[in-house]
Amino acid sequence: MHWIDLLVFVLYMVLVLGIGFYFLRKNRDADDYYVGSRKMGPVHVGLSVVATDVGGGFSIGLGGLGFIMGLAGSWMLFTGLIGAWLSAVILIPKVHPLGKDLKLFTFPQIFAHFYNPRVAMMAGIISAIGYLGFTSSQILAGAKLASSTFVNLDMNTALIVMGVIAVVYTVMGGIKAVIYTDTFQWIILMGGLIFIGIPSGYFAIGGMPAIRETLGPEFLSFSNVPWQTIVNWVVTIIPIWFVGMTLYQRIYSTRGVKDAQKAWFIAGIFEWPLMAMMGVILGLFSRVAFENGMFEYLGYMAGGDLDPEKGLPLLLRTVLPVGLMGLMMSAYFSAIMSTADSCMMAASGNLLTDIISKIFRIEGNEKLMLRYSQVLTLVIGLLALLLAASMENVLELMLYSYAFMVSGLLVPVIGAFFLKRKTPLAAFWSMLMGGGTTLVLTVSDISLPFNLDPNIFGITASAIVFISLSGLFPSPAGGDNTPPA
Repeated sequence: MHWIDLLVFVLYMVLVLGIGFYFLRKNRDADDYYVGSRKMGPVHVGLSVVATDVGGGFSIGLGGLGFIMGLAGSWMLFTGLIGAWLSAVILIPKVHPLGKDLKLFTFPQIFAHFYNPRVAMMAGIISAIGYLGFTSSQILAGAKLASSTFVNLDMNTALIVMGVIAVVYTVMGGIKAVIYTDTFQWIILMGGLIFIGIPSGYFAIGGMPAIRETLGPEFLSFSNVPWQTIVNWVVTIIPIWFVGMTLYQRIYSTRGVKDAQKAWFIAGIFEWPLMAMMGVILGLFSRVAFENGMFEYLGYMAGGDLDPEKGLPLLLRTVLPVGLMGLMMSAYFSAIMSTADSCMMAASGNLLTDIISKIFRIEGNEKLMLRYSQVLTLVIGLLALLLAASMENVLELMLYSYAFMVSGLLVPVIGAFFLKRKTPLAAFWSMLMGGGTTLVLTVSDISLPFNLDPNIFGITASAIVFISLSGLFPSPAGGDNTPPA
């Protein structure tokens, strides 16, 4: 990387850390830290939602899909559009008034309201574990981007650099720093891809003639994806809009139901077609560049082995002029951090509000809650860094984390808001059975029917347990028949 690009990158990172330090001085209590005093506007929140959901991890992952299957990879984020709009219409009108009336900070507090504190604690544990994995996927995405951009930078060093920057600025700033920097970072990334990345890549590889000569027609087809993959994306990504802690925090942070719904509609449009198409197009361009030997100067020979998720950053490194490459790399790093910071906030919020505060009885002490929040965010960031060091595929790690949370939490959420017959016992055991089934099937690498995702079987097991126990062991309203957690 040219010294001008490096200077742009360093200045950009200093600016982001400066925003975190600014809000460190503004945060007065946990309400400020986690939900921004519930006064955030729809545009900022909408851009923050899409930055968190898509982020750099999905951006790098989409590039990998474009490299492997072409334009059809964009269907993955079509499920994000469906999930965003469904939750805007169905979920937000129920969640926002509840969050405002009860002054909720976290998603598991919903379970404490509808079931009991022990069910909420189990939900907090599942959510924290899921977001720990998702944070790790973002740090891994950043490391891949860094090691592909800086030729002499190895993956382990890149992981440490990305992890430290993301952790420090999140610990300092809280949700206000996260949302405002998300808005700024997303505008830079989108503008950079539309006006710099895609045009530069298209002309550098030789345009449409080179694409048609190098790749088969399936890369330009939207049907180049197995139906099983579509089903797996649907059952993994759409439900996350109903159980994602980062999304509940943003619902709570808005001024009202209408503002929250506007934010979700904005997020859906940015997910698909905008970001989905840009990501896979750049991935497709990188495949053409690789097959035509454009990366050989970096040691990646045409026809050899190349991690598909490294194709996009290698393309940008190759085609962008001095100065612009530094800006684009900064934007991608920032998008990655915009997801990593939100996930760290989600995991620490789960642990503090739903577990730690109950054990150590610190509820009501706002200053102490704020300090615990920052310490927990730091610890989770360090754990995520260790997990990222043991994984290789960004998209796989993200989808594993999604699947674990969805299979454990989706059915109890639906039961809480939409079913009359529901019990704490049913919610507790459906969480364990759903999350446990998905986890066992994932780590055991069992061959599943039609090559479907383990998450499908986890959700099914969770639903069977929830319905069965709610019918067999009904409890009076407010009753507690949950076993000790």
